[in-house]
Amino acid sequence: MPEPASFVSRTPKAQYSEKEAAEELGLSVEQFRTLIRSHIVDSEEDLNNVPAASYHPSDLLVLKILASSKAGSTLPG
Repeated sequence: MPEPASFVSRTPKAQYSEKEAAEELGLSVEQFRTLIRSHIVDSEEDLNNVPAASYHPSDLLVLKILASSKAGSTLPG
């Protein structure tokens, strides 16, 4: 019989860090930054704030849709 720890389920979070958001999307941090760069930020200055940003579950949903719309995943990595 499995140990009780194996039944631990992940609970949704209210906010995700850049690293956590990338992990939730199955991307490396660099791939995540590329996704943000191509769809979200308007300038390099905005990009400098990305690691300090927090992401909500709804943000991850939109980013997941954007990532999956890149047929064949043209994200480097």
